[in-house]
Amino acid sequence: MNNQNGPARPIAEAVTGETEPYPEGMTLDTQLCFALVAASRAMTSCYRPLLTPLGLTHPQYLAMLVLWERRSMAVGELGDRLQLRSATLSPILVRLEEAGFISRRRSSSDARSVVVHLTPAGARLREAVEVVPPQLARATGMTPAEIASLRDVLQVLTMRLRAAELRPSESVEPS
Repeated sequence: MNNQNGPARPIAEAVTGETEPYPEGMTLDTQLCFALVAASRAMTSCYRPLLTPLGLTHPQYLAMLVLWERRSMAVGELGDRLQLRSATLSPILVRLEEAGFISRRRSSSDARSVVVHLTPAGARLREAVEVVPPQLARATGMTPAEIASLRDVLQVLTMRLRAAELRPSESVEPS
């Protein structure tokens, strides 16, 4: 939507009827959050046709990646690794267990802790999934170096956002 008057002009005119554009940064296309959401949705959509025949959703695939690294771990530790809350992780684990890819058992050393274990079927699944990352890499149209650089930038961004303590500004009042 870039024109000689700038990308915001058509949106501002349509919403307010005025010819002055919204302030810079107040349009959808200038929002980092929207670019990240759109890219995430596009990435997940690319995974779907590759994972569905294997009986996995994208969140289940991510959980399995962690378990292929470690074979077993406490549910809380898995949630931390995936940056998921228990309420989000639990249904993922239920479905993986129903599919026979994992088992969950109380820890022998701490009855409050549940440990997730990779089953033999879950371990075998890794071989079938090994074709997925190269296909996704090709779909991005990026070089391995560009993918690594983008991933690193996003990891730093995630770390910084988690560390940020944002509060509503006292000078901003809804109109």
